[in-house]
Amino acid sequence: MNHIKNVLRLKAGEEIAVSNGVDGREYRCGIDGYTDEEVMCTLRFIKEDGVELASKVYLFQGLPKADKMELIVQKAVELGVYEVIPVATRRSVVKLDEKKAAAKVGRWQAIAEAAAKQSRRSVVPNVHDVMNMEEAVAYARGVDVKLIPYEFAQDMEHTRKLIGGVQPGRSIAVFIGPEGGFEESEVQAAREAGASPITLGRRILRTETAGLTVLSWLMYQLES
Repeated sequence: MNHIKNVLRLKAGEEIAVSNGVDGREYRCGIDGYTDEEVMCTLRFIKEDGVELASKVYLFQGLPKADKMELIVQKAVELGVYEVIPVATRRSVVKLDEKKAAAKVGRWQAIAEAAAKQSRRSVVPNVHDVMNMEEAVAYARGVDVKLIPYEFAQDMEHTRKLIGGVQPGRSIAVFIGPEGGFEESEVQAAREAGASPITLGRRILRTETAGLTVLSWLMYQLES
């Protein structure tokens, strides 16, 4: 309430968009007035074609160095990701104990919430607890489409076909390695679970760029 009344300074008669964070629909409401603790509104209409992507996209992000994860979470949420799963891979420089991991995830979740609000998402993406690669692969097994950028993947034409073949409504997992990438055994584990290697082009992308590139391609495909 404080944000609506004292920061945005919205008055009676003005309209706000409300979401229950579950069904992806946007509820447009007119402000009737304020009490000490509530905003009194009247539902005007429900916008069925909300801002969410037509598919749930899961970003499995290898833990990067420094504060790069904060940028990745923020931009991934803006691009429509459904869930971010931090992954402690063998080449991850960052090593988090249970206490540090919980604090980091709490910080990343707060960033996700702020980014969802800024981009008017109707769902606040969840930032999952940190997993190892084995746990991540197991978690992704039930996802319909699994993609993993890999330097020895086939050419861009093959990648275009894979991205172009993604149908709205199918869930998608994207695996991104940390600095230094995945070890070969990790790539093989993902492939055995059904992940398809894709290329990101001729240039080497940083870990904080790679996932956002794939998410941008998927947004273009799913919203076209």
